[in-house]
Amino acid sequence: MATALIILAAGQGTRMNSDLPKVLHPLAGVPLIQHAIDSGAAVSPERTIVVTGHGADQVEAAVAQIDDTITCVRQEEQLGTGHAVLQARAALDGFTGDAIVLYGDTPFIGQDTIEALTAARAQHDVVVLGFEAADPARYGRLVVEGDQLTQIVEYKDATEDQRAITLCNSGVMAADAGVLFDLLDGLGNDNASGEYYLTDAVAIARARGLSAGTVTCPEAETLGINSRAELARAEAVFQAAKRAEAMDNGVTMYAPDTVFFAHDTYVGRDSVIEQNVIFGPGVTVESGVKIRAFSHLEGCHVSRGATVGPFARLRPGAELAEEVHIGNFVEIKNAVIDEGAKVNHLSYIGDAHVGQATNIGAGTITCNYDGVFKHHTEIGARAFIGSNTMLVAPVRVGDEAMTGSGSVITTDVPDGAIGIARARQANKDGLARRLFASLRAAKAAKAAKNKETN
Repeated sequence: MATALIILAAGQGTRMNSDLPKVLHPLAGVPLIQHAIDSGAAVSPERTIVVTGHGADQVEAAVAQIDDTITCVRQEEQLGTGHAVLQARAALDGFTGDAIVLYGDTPFIGQDTIEALTAARAQHDVVVLGFEAADPARYGRLVVEGDQLTQIVEYKDATEDQRAITLCNSGVMAADAGVLFDLLDGLGNDNASGEYYLTDAVAIARARGLSAGTVTCPEAETLGINSRAELARAEAVFQAAKRAEAMDNGVTMYAPDTVFFAHDTYVGRDSVIEQNVIFGPGVTVESGVKIRAFSHLEGCHVSRGATVGPFARLRPGAELAEEVHIGNFVEIKNAVIDEGAKVNHLSYIGDAHVGQATNIGAGTITCNYDGVFKHHTEIGARAFIGSNTMLVAPVRVGDEAMTGSGSVITTDVPDGAIGIARARQANKDGLARRLFASLRAAKAAKAAKNKETN
């Protein structure tokens, strides 16, 4: 059966105290809403609808970057969750299948849980996701008799017996799309907030003789983000799980609490990650790689047996082949480094291709930007780039070629040649002693004058 996702992302998030819409605050390197979209991907949705409101332009632009096939609709007035879901009706016109309601600020709903919701629809017309709360506090309670969900009771309306229930409402719901919208047409707003609540759909379904049931998940999956403190806690939850997963998969970390992953980081087994390493989005590290301390990686691929760091930075487009060495205070951006090449010290390699087994000397810079355009540098195989070489792109250094230390290379160096581009050294006999003597005399005169003044 086809499935549609309806992701609610219209709330202002006033407790975030931010100009940025709540669902765009980053968690594990990507906006919160991307986590909700990724969770729903488990059921390969035919359509995904995001309901926007506060900061709609920003949210819609971010959603388009994540997946430009997603449809955004607006909730011009924030009149409750039931009202928000109704805004998706027109976008689902003609759709036949189930609709699952998710929340853009609830990032941890697991794909297994989404699949369980869809499976439960075979037994019930409406399925609600619940969780056993360690501290139910003021969560809404799910009242269940046998396998039937009889009602959702808000804490403020619950009896003492109902408040003793620990099965709580996550807000996530699944139902046939047509049935869901029919139920929501029956909502009222006779409550203290004057809003139309999605949770009231269960009581309406029961009154119409429909079946309602529950699926449960761990409480941690239902964590919603409403404040900076909750965002920080969510980041800690994500990182702890990602670190444990990495170690279970055969990755060594000496100080795992100091390593930070992005939502899509992949690290192969028998790799070693030293202290204080940060992964941004889009990083793949193959097996047997060593990432040394205080390195930062994003948007890059590191092949088997490579070494990166310490204090290295790999930026988007960095592609390291097998057995490559990237050393301390080296930055690589939009560059391919072929097998066995070494860039070990204090260098910047951008918009470049470095050939197999080439050695890049300390302080080398590919001068790739002229203030308007980026230009490419090509360095051949088994070349040797002398320390402190400036390679002014576009330029090519050939296979088995060399550059002299301190050179500014502005034209191509042929295969097997040495490129030297620096002024001829001139030694002036005795000039250093005379210069030092003059400078020391000037310093002494200045000190004497200051003493007289004081």
